[in-house]
Amino acid sequence: MTTTLFPAPRRAGWYPARRLSTSALLTCFLTAAALAQPLVIKTTTLIDGKGAVLHNQEITIENGHITRISPATGQPDIDLSGLTVTPGWIDTHTHPGWYFNKEGRLEQGPGRAGKTTPQQAALFTAANAYATLMGGFTTIQSLGQPIDADIRYMTETFALPGPRILTALRPITENTGTPEQIRAHVRKLKEDGADVVKLFATASIRDGGKMTMTVEQIDAACGEAKAVGLRSAVHAHSSDGARASILAGCTSIEHGTFLDDATLDLMVQHGTYFDPNFLVLHNYLENKQHFLGIGNYNEEGFAAMEKGLPLVADVYKRARAHHVKIVFGTDAVAGSHGRNAEEFIYRVKDGGDQPMDALVTGMSMAAESLGLGNKIGSLAPGMDADIVAVRGNPLEDITAVRRVVFVMKAGRIYRNDR
Repeated sequence: MTTTLFPAPRRAGWYPARRLSTSALLTCFLTAAALAQPLVIKTTTLIDGKGAVLHNQEITIENGHITRISPATGQPDIDLSGLTVTPGWIDTHTHPGWYFNKEGRLEQGPGRAGKTTPQQAALFTAANAYATLMGGFTTIQSLGQPIDADIRYMTETFALPGPRILTALRPITENTGTPEQIRAHVRKLKEDGADVVKLFATASIRDGGKMTMTVEQIDAACGEAKAVGLRSAVHAHSSDGARASILAGCTSIEHGTFLDDATLDLMVQHGTYFDPNFLVLHNYLENKQHFLGIGNYNEEGFAAMEKGLPLVADVYKRARAHHVKIVFGTDAVAGSHGRNAEEFIYRVKDGGDQPMDALVTGMSMAAESLGLGNKIGSLAPGMDADIVAVRGNPLEDITAVRRVVFVMKAGRIYRNDR
Protein backbone atom coordinates (compact mmCIF):
# COMPACT_ATOMS: atom_id res chain seq x y z
CA MET A 1 0.00 0.00 0.00
CA THR A 2 1.24 3.53 -0.75
CA THR A 3 0.19 6.91 0.55
CA THR A 4 0.62 10.30 -1.10
CA LEU A 5 2.32 12.80 1.19
CA PHE A 6 3.57 15.98 -0.49
CA PRO A 7 4.34 16.75 -4.15
CA ALA A 8 7.89 16.75 -5.44
CA PRO A 9 8.78 19.30 -8.15
CA ARG A 10 9.94 18.30 -11.60
CA ARG A 11 11.94 20.46 -13.95
CA ALA A 12 8.99 21.37 -16.15
CA GLY A 13 5.97 23.23 -14.85
CA TRP A 14 3.91 20.59 -13.08
CA TYR A 15 4.26 18.53 -9.95
CA PRO A 16 3.50 14.79 -9.75
CA ALA A 17 2.81 13.31 -6.33
CA ARG A 18 5.61 11.52 -4.51
CA ARG A 19 4.36 8.28 -3.04
CA LEU A 20 5.63 6.95 0.26
CA SER A 21 5.08 3.57 1.84
CA THR A 22 2.62 3.43 4.73
CA SER A 23 5.49 2.56 7.09
CA ALA A 24 7.50 5.59 5.97
CA LEU A 25 4.51 7.86 6.42
CA LEU A 26 3.86 6.40 9.87
CA THR A 27 7.49 7.09 10.74
CA CYS A 28 7.00 10.78 9.92
CA PHE A 29 4.07 11.06 12.30
CA LEU A 30 5.66 9.06 15.10
CA THR A 31 8.94 10.96 15.12
CA ALA A 32 7.62 14.02 16.95
CA ALA A 33 6.28 11.87 19.79
CA ALA A 34 9.61 10.06 20.06
CA LEU A 35 11.77 13.19 20.33
CA ALA A 36 11.82 13.17 24.12
CA GLN A 37 13.28 9.66 24.38
CA PRO A 38 16.66 8.46 23.09
CA LEU A 39 16.80 7.24 19.50
CA VAL A 40 19.75 5.14 18.34
CA ILE A 41 20.82 5.00 14.68
CA LYS A 42 23.31 2.37 13.56
CA THR A 43 25.76 3.20 10.77
CA THR A 44 28.53 1.33 8.97
CA THR A 45 30.00 4.29 7.03
CA LEU A 46 29.71 7.76 8.56
CA ILE A 47 31.16 10.94 7.03
CA ASP A 48 31.39 13.44 9.88
CA GLY A 49 31.18 16.62 7.74
CA LYS A 50 34.68 17.81 8.57
CA GLY A 51 36.69 15.35 6.52
CA ALA A 52 36.74 12.21 8.65
CA VAL A 53 35.15 8.81 7.99
CA LEU A 54 34.01 6.63 10.90
CA HIS A 55 32.97 2.99 10.69
CA ASN A 56 30.47 0.90 12.63
CA GLN A 57 29.20 3.71 14.82
CA GLU A 58 25.86 4.42 16.44
CA ILE A 59 24.37 7.89 16.83
CA THR A 60 22.25 8.60 19.90
CA ILE A 61 19.69 11.38 19.55
CA GLU A 62 17.58 13.09 22.22
CA ASN A 63 15.31 16.12 21.85
CA GLY A 64 16.50 16.77 18.34
CA HIS A 65 20.21 16.80 19.19
CA ILE A 66 23.03 14.31 18.93
CA THR A 67 24.10 13.27 22.42
CA ARG A 68 26.63 10.57 21.59
CA ILE A 69 28.51 8.88 18.76
CA SER A 70 30.09 5.61 19.81
CA PRO A 71 30.94 2.12 18.50
CA ALA A 72 27.79 0.23 17.53
CA THR A 73 26.87 -2.42 20.10
CA GLY A 74 23.20 -3.02 20.81
CA GLN A 75 19.98 -3.21 18.82
CA PRO A 76 19.34 0.17 17.12
CA ASP A 77 16.02 1.91 16.62
CA ILE A 78 17.02 2.68 13.03
CA ASP A 79 19.53 0.61 11.09
CA LEU A 80 21.33 2.49 8.31
CA SER A 81 23.89 -0.25 7.77
CA GLY A 82 25.12 -0.52 4.20
CA LEU A 83 24.39 3.14 3.50
CA THR A 84 26.64 6.19 3.72
CA VAL A 85 25.53 8.55 6.48
CA THR A 86 26.38 12.26 6.47
CA PRO A 87 25.25 15.48 8.13
CA GLY A 88 22.28 17.18 6.48
CA TRP A 89 23.48 19.12 3.46
CA ILE A 90 23.53 22.92 3.28
CA ASP A 91 22.90 25.09 0.21
CA THR A 92 23.95 28.70 0.87
CA HIS A 93 22.37 30.17 -2.29
CA THR A 94 18.84 29.26 -3.35
CA HIS A 95 15.62 30.87 -4.64
CA PRO A 96 12.71 28.66 -3.55
CA GLY A 97 10.23 31.31 -4.69
CA TRP A 98 11.20 30.78 -8.35
CA TYR A 99 9.07 28.22 -10.18
CA PHE A 100 7.56 27.28 -13.52
CA ASN A 101 3.87 28.15 -13.75
CA LYS A 102 1.18 25.90 -15.24
CA GLU A 103 2.31 26.92 -18.70
CA GLY A 104 5.88 25.89 -17.93
CA ARG A 105 7.18 29.47 -17.83
CA LEU A 106 9.37 31.12 -15.23
CA GLU A 107 7.69 33.10 -12.47
CA GLN A 108 9.10 34.65 -9.31
CA GLY A 109 5.85 35.16 -7.45
CA PRO A 110 2.73 37.14 -8.35
CA GLY A 111 3.12 40.43 -10.18
CA ARG A 112 5.63 41.22 -12.94
CA ALA A 113 2.90 40.23 -15.43
CA GLY A 114 2.85 36.76 -13.87
CA LYS A 115 -0.11 34.41 -14.12
CA THR A 116 -0.10 32.87 -10.64
CA THR A 117 -2.06 34.07 -7.63
CA PRO A 118 -0.41 34.71 -4.25
CA GLN A 119 -1.89 31.42 -3.04
CA GLN A 120 -0.43 29.50 -5.97
CA ALA A 121 2.95 31.20 -5.50
CA ALA A 122 2.99 30.13 -1.85
CA LEU A 123 2.18 26.55 -2.79
CA PHE A 124 4.84 26.42 -5.50
CA THR A 125 7.38 27.77 -2.99
CA ALA A 126 6.35 25.25 -0.34
CA ALA A 127 6.64 22.45 -2.90
CA ASN A 128 10.14 23.63 -3.84
CA ALA A 129 11.16 23.68 -0.17
CA TYR A 130 9.81 20.16 0.29
CA ALA A 131 11.64 18.85 -2.79
CA THR A 132 14.87 20.40 -1.53
CA LEU A 133 14.50 18.67 1.83
CA MET A 134 13.75 15.34 0.17
CA GLY A 135 16.94 15.83 -1.85
CA GLY A 136 19.01 15.83 1.35
CA PHE A 137 19.27 19.55 2.10
CA THR A 138 18.23 20.29 5.67
CA THR A 139 19.37 23.93 5.58
CA ILE A 140 19.20 26.51 2.79
CA GLN A 141 19.84 30.21 2.44
CA SER A 142 17.51 32.09 0.12
CA LEU A 143 18.82 35.26 -1.51
CA GLY A 144 15.91 36.17 -1.33
CA GLN A 145 12.18 37.08 -1.52
CA PRO A 146 9.61 38.34 1.02
CA ILE A 147 7.73 35.02 0.88
CA ASP A 148 10.79 33.39 2.45
CA ALA A 149 9.81 34.77 5.86
CA ASP A 150 6.52 32.90 5.86
CA ILE A 151 8.03 29.65 4.58
CA ARG A 152 10.82 30.01 7.15
CA TYR A 153 8.26 30.29 9.95
CA MET A 154 6.23 27.34 8.69
CA THR A 155 9.25 25.06 8.40
CA GLU A 156 10.90 26.07 11.68
CA THR A 157 7.65 25.41 13.53
CA PHE A 158 7.32 22.09 11.65
CA ALA A 159 3.96 23.15 10.21
CA LEU A 160 5.34 22.38 6.73
CA PRO A 161 8.08 19.94 5.75
CA GLY A 162 11.09 21.82 4.48
CA PRO A 163 14.67 22.72 5.25
CA ARG A 164 15.82 25.22 7.83
CA ILE A 165 15.67 28.52 5.94
CA LEU A 166 17.73 31.69 6.21
CA THR A 167 16.73 34.60 4.00
CA ALA A 168 17.79 37.98 2.66
CA LEU A 169 14.11 38.95 2.11
CA ARG A 170 14.89 41.68 -0.46
CA PRO A 171 18.08 42.36 -2.45
CA ILE A 172 20.00 45.62 -2.71
CA THR A 173 20.99 46.98 -6.13
CA GLU A 174 22.42 50.16 -7.60
CA ASN A 175 18.83 51.43 -7.76
CA THR A 176 18.21 51.09 -4.02
CA GLY A 177 19.47 54.63 -3.54
CA THR A 178 22.23 56.72 -2.05
CA PRO A 179 24.64 55.26 0.51
CA GLU A 180 22.52 56.68 3.30
CA GLN A 181 19.35 55.24 1.78
CA ILE A 182 21.08 51.89 1.49
CA ARG A 183 22.07 52.00 5.16
CA ALA A 184 18.45 52.69 6.07
CA HIS A 185 17.39 49.81 3.82
CA VAL A 186 19.75 47.46 5.65
CA ARG A 187 18.38 48.55 9.02
CA LYS A 188 14.86 47.89 7.75
CA LEU A 189 15.90 44.43 6.57
CA LYS A 190 17.22 43.74 10.06
CA GLU A 191 13.97 44.98 11.58
CA ASP A 192 11.96 42.77 9.23
CA GLY A 193 13.88 39.67 10.25
CA ALA A 194 16.44 39.18 7.49
CA ASP A 195 19.28 36.76 8.28
CA VAL A 196 21.65 38.10 5.64
CA VAL A 197 21.98 41.06 3.28
CA LYS A 198 22.15 40.30 -0.45
CA LEU A 199 23.54 42.89 -2.84
CA PHE A 200 24.20 42.94 -6.56
CA ALA A 201 27.62 44.54 -7.02
CA THR A 202 27.69 43.54 -10.69
CA ALA A 203 25.34 42.72 -13.53
CA SER A 204 24.36 39.15 -14.35
CA ILE A 205 26.56 36.97 -16.53
CA ARG A 206 23.92 37.42 -19.26
CA ASP A 207 24.70 41.14 -19.25
CA GLY A 208 28.47 40.76 -19.10
CA GLY A 209 28.93 40.81 -15.31
CA LYS A 210 30.17 44.42 -15.19
CA MET A 211 30.28 46.37 -11.92
CA THR A 212 26.98 48.19 -11.33
CA MET A 213 27.02 49.48 -7.74
CA THR A 214 29.46 52.19 -6.75
CA VAL A 215 32.16 51.62 -4.16
CA GLU A 216 30.28 53.97 -1.84
CA GLN A 217 27.07 51.98 -2.21
CA ILE A 218 28.87 48.70 -1.57
CA ASP A 219 30.64 50.16 1.47
CA ALA A 220 27.29 51.32 2.83
CA ALA A 221 25.57 47.96 2.34
CA CYS A 222 28.33 45.74 3.71
CA GLY A 223 29.35 48.18 6.42
CA GLU A 224 25.83 48.67 7.75
CA ALA A 225 25.17 44.94 7.59
CA LYS A 226 28.18 44.34 9.80
CA ALA A 227 27.12 47.15 12.14
CA VAL A 228 23.70 45.60 12.75
CA GLY A 229 25.04 42.05 13.05
CA LEU A 230 24.12 40.67 9.64
CA ARG A 231 26.23 38.81 7.13
CA SER A 232 26.41 40.04 3.53
CA ALA A 233 26.40 37.91 0.38
CA VAL A 234 27.45 39.70 -2.80
CA HIS A 235 26.55 38.80 -6.38
CA ALA A 236 29.81 39.66 -8.14
CA HIS A 237 31.04 38.21 -11.42
CA SER A 238 33.82 40.72 -12.10
CA SER A 239 36.99 41.38 -10.13
CA ASP A 240 36.33 45.08 -9.56
CA GLY A 241 32.92 44.47 -7.98
CA ALA A 242 34.28 41.58 -5.92
CA ARG A 243 37.32 43.55 -4.72
CA ALA A 244 35.17 46.45 -3.57
CA SER A 245 32.92 44.03 -1.70
CA ILE A 246 35.79 42.17 -0.04
CA LEU A 247 37.37 45.44 1.12
CA ALA A 248 33.97 46.54 2.43
CA GLY A 249 33.90 43.49 4.70
CA CYS A 250 31.35 41.31 2.92
CA THR A 251 30.93 37.73 4.07
CA SER A 252 30.80 35.91 0.73
CA ILE A 253 31.24 36.41 -2.98
CA GLU A 254 28.63 34.65 -5.13
CA HIS A 255 29.48 33.43 -8.66
CA GLY A 256 32.84 35.13 -9.29
CA THR A 257 33.02 33.87 -12.87
CA PHE A 258 35.63 36.41 -14.05
CA LEU A 259 37.75 36.73 -10.89
CA ASP A 260 41.50 37.13 -11.30
CA ASP A 261 44.12 35.59 -9.02
CA ALA A 262 44.77 38.83 -7.15
CA THR A 263 41.11 38.95 -6.10
CA LEU A 264 41.25 35.33 -4.95
CA ASP A 265 44.30 36.19 -2.83
CA LEU A 266 42.42 39.16 -1.38
CA MET A 267 39.61 36.80 -0.37
CA VAL A 268 42.10 34.64 1.50
CA GLN A 269 43.56 37.67 3.28
CA HIS A 270 40.13 38.84 4.43
CA GLY A 271 38.65 35.41 5.18
CA THR A 272 35.94 35.90 2.59
CA TYR A 273 33.93 32.86 1.56
CA PHE A 274 33.51 32.01 -2.12
CA ASP A 275 30.45 30.41 -3.68
CA PRO A 276 30.99 29.57 -7.37
CA ASN A 277 27.99 27.85 -8.96
CA PHE A 278 27.88 25.17 -11.64
CA LEU A 279 24.29 23.96 -11.34
CA VAL A 280 22.58 27.25 -12.12
CA LEU A 281 24.16 27.54 -15.57
CA HIS A 282 23.50 23.90 -16.43
CA ASN A 283 19.91 24.28 -15.23
CA TYR A 284 19.29 27.34 -17.38
CA LEU A 285 20.68 25.62 -20.46
CA GLU A 286 18.73 22.40 -19.82
CA ASN A 287 15.49 24.35 -19.28
CA LYS A 288 16.05 27.02 -21.93
CA GLN A 289 12.50 26.79 -23.31
CA HIS A 290 11.03 27.74 -19.92
CA PHE A 291 13.12 30.95 -19.65
CA LEU A 292 13.73 32.13 -23.22
CA GLY A 293 12.12 35.48 -24.04
CA ILE A 294 11.73 36.61 -20.41
CA GLY A 295 13.84 39.67 -19.56
CA ASN A 296 17.51 39.08 -20.37
CA TYR A 297 16.93 35.37 -20.99
CA ASN A 298 17.55 35.84 -24.70
CA GLU A 299 19.80 34.07 -27.18
CA GLU A 300 22.73 36.33 -26.33
CA GLY A 301 22.21 35.64 -22.62
CA PHE A 302 22.14 31.89 -23.13
CA ALA A 303 25.28 32.06 -25.24
CA ALA A 304 27.00 33.95 -22.41
CA MET A 305 25.95 31.30 -19.89
CA GLU A 306 27.23 28.49 -22.09
CA LYS A 307 30.58 30.26 -22.40
CA GLY A 308 30.55 30.67 -18.62
CA LEU A 309 30.71 26.96 -17.84
CA PRO A 310 34.45 26.48 -18.49
CA LEU A 311 35.11 29.81 -16.74
CA VAL A 312 33.39 28.54 -13.59
CA ALA A 313 35.48 25.38 -13.70
CA ASP A 314 38.63 27.45 -14.12
CA VAL A 315 37.93 29.87 -11.26
CA TYR A 316 36.94 26.95 -9.04
CA LYS A 317 40.28 25.21 -9.63
CA ARG A 318 42.22 28.43 -9.12
CA ALA A 319 40.32 29.20 -5.91
CA ARG A 320 41.27 25.76 -4.58
CA ALA A 321 44.91 26.36 -5.52
CA HIS A 322 44.84 29.70 -3.66
CA HIS A 323 43.18 28.07 -0.59
CA VAL A 324 40.05 30.19 -0.72
CA LYS A 325 37.26 29.08 1.62
CA ILE A 326 34.77 27.57 -0.84
CA VAL A 327 31.19 26.99 0.26
CA PHE A 328 28.36 25.09 -1.38
CA GLY A 329 25.73 27.08 -3.25
CA THR A 330 23.70 26.31 -6.32
CA ASP A 331 21.78 29.52 -7.02
CA ALA A 332 18.85 27.09 -7.30
CA VAL A 333 16.13 28.65 -9.44
CA ALA A 334 13.09 27.17 -11.16
CA GLY A 335 13.89 23.71 -12.46
CA SER A 336 16.65 22.86 -10.00
CA HIS A 337 14.84 22.55 -6.66
CA GLY A 338 15.35 19.03 -5.40
CA ARG A 339 18.34 18.58 -7.70
CA ASN A 340 20.69 20.73 -5.60
CA ALA A 341 23.02 17.77 -5.04
CA GLU A 342 24.05 17.88 -8.71
CA GLU A 343 26.36 20.71 -7.66
CA PHE A 344 28.49 18.19 -5.72
CA ILE A 345 28.86 16.16 -8.90
CA TYR A 346 29.84 19.14 -11.05
CA ARG A 347 32.40 20.23 -8.46
CA VAL A 348 34.10 16.85 -8.67
CA LYS A 349 33.76 16.14 -12.39
CA ASP A 350 34.26 19.67 -13.75
CA GLY A 351 35.88 21.50 -10.84
CA GLY A 352 38.47 18.83 -10.14
CA ASP A 353 37.58 18.51 -6.45
CA GLN A 354 38.20 15.40 -4.43
CA PRO A 355 34.81 13.98 -3.36
CA MET A 356 35.47 14.63 0.33
CA ASP A 357 36.45 18.26 -0.34
CA ALA A 358 33.31 18.82 -2.40
CA LEU A 359 31.13 17.29 0.34
CA VAL A 360 32.71 19.43 3.06
CA THR A 361 31.76 22.58 1.12
CA GLY A 362 28.12 21.61 1.70
CA MET A 363 28.60 20.53 5.30
CA SER A 364 30.91 22.13 7.89
CA MET A 365 32.29 24.87 5.61
CA ALA A 366 28.81 25.98 4.57
CA ALA A 367 27.69 25.95 8.21
CA GLU A 368 30.69 28.03 9.22
CA SER A 369 29.90 30.61 6.54
CA LEU A 370 26.37 30.96 7.92
CA GLY A 371 27.62 31.40 11.47
CA LEU A 372 26.05 28.06 12.41
CA GLY A 373 29.13 25.88 12.72
CA ASN A 374 28.29 24.99 16.33
CA LYS A 375 24.80 23.82 15.35
CA ILE A 376 24.78 22.12 11.95
CA GLY A 377 27.13 20.84 9.24
CA SER A 378 28.80 18.02 11.15
CA LEU A 379 27.92 14.92 13.15
CA ALA A 380 29.10 15.26 16.75
CA PRO A 381 27.62 15.42 20.25
CA GLY A 382 25.73 18.68 20.79
CA MET A 383 24.91 19.23 17.13
CA ASP A 384 21.39 19.30 15.71
CA ALA A 385 20.33 15.86 14.52
CA ASP A 386 20.37 16.67 10.78
CA ILE A 387 21.21 13.37 9.10
CA VAL A 388 21.17 12.14 5.51
CA ALA A 389 21.85 8.64 4.18
CA VAL A 390 22.50 7.64 0.57
CA ARG A 391 22.84 4.34 -1.26
CA GLY A 392 26.44 3.85 -2.27
CA ASN A 393 29.50 5.77 -1.17
CA PRO A 394 29.98 9.29 -2.59
CA LEU A 395 33.69 9.10 -1.77
CA GLU A 396 33.98 6.34 -4.36
CA ASP A 397 31.21 7.49 -6.70
CA ILE A 398 30.07 11.07 -6.20
CA THR A 399 26.81 10.36 -8.04
CA ALA A 400 25.67 8.51 -4.90
CA VAL A 401 24.43 11.92 -3.71
CA ARG A 402 21.53 11.41 -6.12
CA ARG A 403 20.38 8.35 -4.18
CA VAL A 404 19.08 9.85 -0.94
CA VAL A 405 17.01 7.35 1.05
CA PHE A 406 16.90 8.87 4.55
CA VAL A 407 16.47 12.46 5.72
CA MET A 408 16.26 13.66 9.32
CA LYS A 409 16.10 17.32 10.37
CA ALA A 410 16.37 18.28 14.04
CA GLY A 411 15.57 14.73 15.07
CA ARG A 412 12.46 14.41 12.91
CA ILE A 413 12.40 11.89 10.09
CA TYR A 414 11.10 13.22 6.78
CA ARG A 415 12.26 10.50 4.42
CA ASN A 416 12.87 6.82 5.06
CA ASP A 417 13.09 4.74 1.89
CA ARG A 418 15.74 2.31 3.09
